Amino acid sequence: MSATPLPSALEVREVLQGLLGRDVETLTGGAMVDPGAPGGALVAEYISDQMQLAALIVMDLPMAARAGAAIALMPSTASEADVEAGEMSDVLLENAGEILNVLASLFNAEGAPHLRLNAVHAPGATIPADVAPWVMAYVARLDLECDVSGYGPGGLSLLVI
Repeated sequence: MSATPLPSALEVREVLQGLLGRDVETLTGGAMVDPGAPGGALVAEYISDQMQLAALIVMDLPMAARAGAAIALMPSTASEADVEAGEMSDVLLENAGEILNVLASLFNAEGAPHLRLNAVHAPGATIPADVAPWVMAYVARLDLECDVSGYGPGGLSLLVI
């Protein structure tokens, strides 16, 4: 069995565009998304069938809120209220969780371990001790600046552990 692949920016963009039904610009070379930064970040854990942590996706609050609003066809003002308040509403948090569940497909390739979404940690929530060190680690990672058409920009980091 080969290692879990790190998806390309093109693959991420194509999945997001298909999910959200709108253009999503993705630029490589973005900053690492830091859950400790103002506003925090949504942290998703992906585990293998052997219950091993294998990958993470980290969305800053603006990206999580904007994508969460876009997938539900909510007006962009809904996400902007969350971004300005520095916290996510339950509705946008649930919507972003659905996006993160589908993004598991980015890590699943023939011959690689099957990964699935295990947990989503809301912005500002405590990240488990076995996950926290990996979020800002220099491992195989893709740090993107994304812009959801009609909703706005945000940061997204994908990591393979």
